[in-house]
Parts: sequence; structure tokens; C-alpha cells
Amino acid sequence: MYKKYKKLLLTLAYQMTGTWSDAEDAVQDVFLKVVDVNPAGLTEEPKAYLCKMVVNRCRDLHKSAYNRRVRYIGEWLPEPIPTSEDNPLELIVRDELLSYAVLVLFEKLSPAERAVFVLREALGIEYAGIAEIVGRSESNCRKIFSRAKMKMGIGDASGNIVDTDKEAWIRSFVTAIEQADTEQVISMLAKDVILISDGGGKAVAAVRPIAYQDAVSKFLFGSFQKSSRQDGGIQLEISEINGEPGLIIRLGQQIDSIVLVHVSRHAIQNIYIVRNPDKLSLF
Repeated sequence: MYKKYKKLLLTLAYQMTGTWSDAEDAVQDVFLKVVDVNPAGLTEEPKAYLCKMVVNRCRDLHKSAYNRRVRYIGEWLPEPIPTSEDNPLELIVRDELLSYAVLVLFEKLSPAERAVFVLREALGIEYAGIAEIVGRSESNCRKIFSRAKMKMGIGDASGNIVDTDKEAWIRSFVTAIEQADTEQVISMLAKDVILISDGGGKAVAAVRPIAYQDAVSKFLFGSFQKSSRQDGGIQLEISEINGEPGLIIRLGQQIDSIVLVHVSRHAIQNIYIVRNPDKLSLF
């Protein structure tokens, strides 16, 4: 049972918490409890029962995580995870990962809204099954799902976030930055583009989100030029991160940052830069 459901439960827990260590803790706690208690419901509907236990455990973790984030220095972003074929994180179900942009938007949701959204949008569970897992009525789960999408400002979650040419966009964007082509970079950014960087007080990062084309482009070029002057230089590598093309930035032999972008409506809408070393340990 542990081997059969571990990947599914880790995928669920990671998207519920946004942190890999919390996801591992949640799943481990659940399986330890199952071994000790061996509840009757486990033999009848093991998948639904285990998902319910993980959801409840993640809700408990959310309370302590919220307290940590209140004290967090600067902006908080989810921990990125490598999913490329060269460096696959085999403990997750890649096809059931929501985009990184959606995980960022999860910070606007309550634990119940997050649970319903992940169960429905990522895992594809029917509302009747979701109702059983979260302890709500089926109609209430439908309302929660609709409210979650409204809070996040998305319509069709999959269609609004995913862009089939994202890798081509990133390659063009990286080339423009390397060539100091300001005009090209600005043309690829949405007018209301927002850049969020997460250093957690352990790496240099913008304390607040940076908005609009000019400010974002200046920040990007300034950061690139500063990093290029470091010993060993700067290396940019496109790799699959959280199931989508992302950028790994290395200074010398050390990973400095992970960058993910949200491309929609033929422009880059959001740029997410993770620099907190505690969130780069999986790479």
C-alpha cells in the first residue's frame, strides 16, 4: 500500500503545502498512523481514505506554515522541484502537477479551497469523491472550487496557465537578456508584468514584487550584469521544473536561482525567481 499510493499522496501534499519537506512529513505521518491504527475505512476505499488523511494533516501543517510565513523576510514562493528526464523527482506524479503559477496563486486560498482545487484540477477526482475526502457536501465542493478560481483570478485553470510554446519563449527571452537587447525583452513582457523574487533573508532578492515593463527589465538586466561579474561567470540552463520549462541559473558551480515564468496572451505575465538556498536543495 505504501508503494502504491506514496507518489500520489506526495503529489497531493506538495501542492497543498508548497514545500517538499512538509509534503514528506505529512505523508510519513499518515502512513505511520495507518500502521498504528489500521482504520476500517482503509480496506474499503484506501485511496480516498489516505487522501482524506493527507488533506487533514496538510491543514494542520498550514497553521504552523502560516506563522512561519508571517515572519518570513520578503516574498514567499513555493519550493520548485526538478522534473526533467535527466534529473527526475520520481516521488511525484508529473502528470498531476499543477503549474507553478497556480501554486503561487494558492497563497490566496484557504486550506479547504486549496484542497478542493488540487483534488479536482490536479487529481481529477469527481465532486462526490472530493466531498467524501474534505467532509463537505457535493454542491458545497462545487461552490468552493468556483470560489477558489475566482480568488485566483482564473477561468479555465489549465488553458489560462499553460502555453505550448513556453520553452521557445524562454529561449528567446534568455537570448535577449544575454545580448542586452532591451527592446526585445520589453516587447516580450506584458505591460502589467509582475516579478516576484524569494530570498528568504538568506539571498539578495526584491523585498516586494516589481511591476511593469520598465522596472522589471531594469531589474533583470541589473541582476544579470552583476552576476556576470562574479568569479566563474554565470551559466543559464533551461530545464523542466514543476513539469514545465524553467531556468536554472548557476554562478560558477553553485546554483544561484531558479526562474519560472507564466506566459499567457502572447506575453510574459509573471516571473518568479527563487533564490532562498533552503528551496534549492533538490537541484
